[in-house]
Amino acid sequence: MFQESASLAAWKAKSFEFSGQGLLRFSYNHFAVHTVKAIYPGSFDPVTNGHLDLIARGAKMFDHLVVAILRNSTKAPLFTEAERVEMLTEGVRGFGNVSVATFHGLLVDFAREQKANAVLRGIRAISDYEYEFQMALMNRRLAPEVETIFLMPDAKYSFVSSRLIKQVFELGGSVDGLVPDFVVERLKQRVPHL
Repeated sequence: MFQESASLAAWKAKSFEFSGQGLLRFSYNHFAVHTVKAIYPGSFDPVTNGHLDLIARGAKMFDHLVVAILRNSTKAPLFTEAERVEMLTEGVRGFGNVSVATFHGLLVDFAREQKANAVLRGIRAISDYEYEFQMALMNRRLAPEVETIFLMPDAKYSFVSSRLIKQVFELGGSVDGLVPDFVVERLKQRVPHL
């Protein structure tokens, strides 16, 4: 029978954190298990149930999750930055370890400013993967200490995007179940139906 060496046992004790349900966290830094803070960036124009699904799962994975709205001057958003902050704040109200912020510029600069060591990104389709993979590699080059973690959404949200929600709503289609009710109400106030 295999006998674990004292040094291997000590390394495992420092590198893995277990609960009654199994592995909680693995630390690449085998000297200590550290706090993991992640950034989930996006435009969230508007927030969808797909976004909220990733936020809920990210809140379980990380000690703290910052949902970060990118201020992008090249896009003309439907909702103002303040409105998107309000919607996201309402959407994450039940999570004690999730906050909402805005940023501009490089994501890795914001991650460093927040002292975050991970970026959470959602992948819906292979087309998302190609773009996200390229961005993750550039972010790694700029900030090797910040890891990118990809999550797939729940299958029922795998096709949902903010852009699609706006298009369907503008054409008179129902988006019920794809966005929170408070987003439907804001869409009704903002978007004229055909």
